[in-house]
This record gives sequence, structure tokens and C-alpha cells, in this order.
Amino acid sequence: MIIITGAAGFIGSCMVGKLNDQGHMNLLVVDDFSREDKNRNLLNKKYIARVHRDDLFSWIDRMHHSIEFIFHLGARTDTTEKDTAIFDRLNLHYSQEVWKRCAQYGIPLVYASSAATYGLGELGYDDRHDIVDRLRPLNPYGVSKNDFDIWALEQEKTPPFWAGLKFFNVYGPNEYHKGRMASVIFHTVRQIKATGGMKLFRSHRPDYADGAQSRDFIFVRDVLDIQYFLYQNRAHSGLYNVGTGKARTFLDLATNTFLAMGLAPNISFIDTPEDIRDTYQYFTEANMDKLRGIGYDQPFHSLEDGIREYVQQYLLEEKIF
Repeated sequence: MIIITGAAGFIGSCMVGKLNDQGHMNLLVVDDFSREDKNRNLLNKKYIARVHRDDLFSWIDRMHHSIEFIFHLGARTDTTEKDTAIFDRLNLHYSQEVWKRCAQYGIPLVYASSAATYGLGELGYDDRHDIVDRLRPLNPYGVSKNDFDIWALEQEKTPPFWAGLKFFNVYGPNEYHKGRMASVIFHTVRQIKATGGMKLFRSHRPDYADGAQSRDFIFVRDVLDIQYFLYQNRAHSGLYNVGTGKARTFLDLATNTFLAMGLAPNISFIDTPEDIRDTYQYFTEANMDKLRGIGYDQPFHSLEDGIREYVQQYLLEEKIF
């Protein structure tokens, strides 16, 4: 049996679909299941049972002999949330309990970290273990993810295999429920449908032109392939970047979204909201050498190809994966 936490969410529900496509139906899906807009992501997917996230640990204690692997993808991901107690409970302490049981019962574990741990990138974007305790995330969400990475690296008792995945800017189907935290591609399509144009954040730094802010955007299908590779290849535990290794601008992203819709670009700029302006990352780019070094050799979708598939096959008709 494979357990997926955050299974009704964006990456979690897509991972359930990926596992089904690979012939895995013996799945236990874990979430709070309180939002119907998220539960829609599990329609037509195959699994044996749902377990509320608050009941997971007692379930593992009873059924650990039947568990083959855990994908721990559930987390509070709102980067604008300032209540650190929420992140301590849902991201740090919950993840510690998952880890402890995987270590106790010998269950391999892949868990979601985040590129938000890198802060402004003062130390670069290298997934080295020796810099983790010196990283300075910009918001409580990033702090919670980095705190868990630090804690995990300090543990003497570990799962037989573990990987913490530092997701960069993931986009793709099943993010309809994410609201403000959905990808810029998602918001671009919504704005174009409503107004015919797209408003990007203006640069508030003299070294970046408007729209030249750059991120490492990765299509969710590539994320799923990486996770499945780690499920199949359990030899090298550690932290891993999950990006493409190539930063692209938000202007590129918005332009390609218009083109995928068969429209000429109509892009303007607005001020970055003050509540995120001081913690806004202007550049991220994953160093992918470590993952490549353990044998992952699949090519990544280009931004153009990923956006075209996402927009034309999913967003325009609001389909799920």
C-alpha cells in the first residue's frame, strides 16, 4: 500500500493519478476532505480508502505492516499566512510525526519541502545539506519547511530511504482550489477570460525591468515523474531540488499563455501588493545536478510546451488530471 498525504490538493491529487496510470490502485489517500472544490481532484481516481489527516498516525500504528511507501505532500502552503502556530502544527510537527513512524516501521518516505527555503538566494539554489541551517526564508511558510529540513538532517534514526523535495514554481492541472496561491498561468487565463488582458507585478527593484522577474517554473507532470523515479530508486537519501534548472521571466510566462489561447498578448503592470513586496523573490533557478547525478535523465517540459498543454487540455475547459 502507498499513502499519499495532501491527496486532494494540487500535487497530491496529480500523484494519485500518476500512480493509477502506473497500475497502482492500492492507495490510501489522506487529507482533511472538508472542501468539495478540492475533493473534485479525486474524481475518477482509484484508491482503497480515505483517512482524515488527524487519524493518520493511529492508522499507521495499526496497519504499518501493509505500508510500502509514503508520499507526504500535505502542508499549509499559503505564503501570505503570518500565524506561525499554523505552520508549526501542520508543516513542522505533523511532518515530524510522519518521519518518526517511517523510521520506526521502516517505511520509505518522500516529502514536500520547498524552494521558499532559499529566501532571496543569498547562498544560491544548491540542494546541499551543509547550507540548510544558514538559509533565511522570507516568510513563515518557508521557515516551517526549512525548520523541518534542518530537523530531518539532525536525526540519527531515519526511514530506510527518504527524500525531501524542494519544489520550485510548480504549475499544472488540479490547482483550481488554490485561490491567490495558484500559479500565474492559472490567474492569467482567468484574467484574460474576464478582461481580455493580464496584469503582472511591476518591478520595485532598479536591476529588474517590469516583467523580468524570473522563476524556475516546472510543469507538474515533470514533478510526478521525479517522484515516481524516487519511488523506484531508493538508494540515495537526501534533499533534492525539483525544478528545470532554467529560470524564465513572468513576461515569458504570460506571453505564452496568451499564445496558447490563440490570442495576441495584452500585458500591463500593477504594483506588487505591499503585504508580499518585501518578501518577493525576483529570481530562482534550481541547480539540478544532484538529481541528475543519481540517474534521473528525463528531459523537462519547456515552458512553452508545458503552458500549451496546461491551458489547452485543462484550463480552457476547467478539466482535472
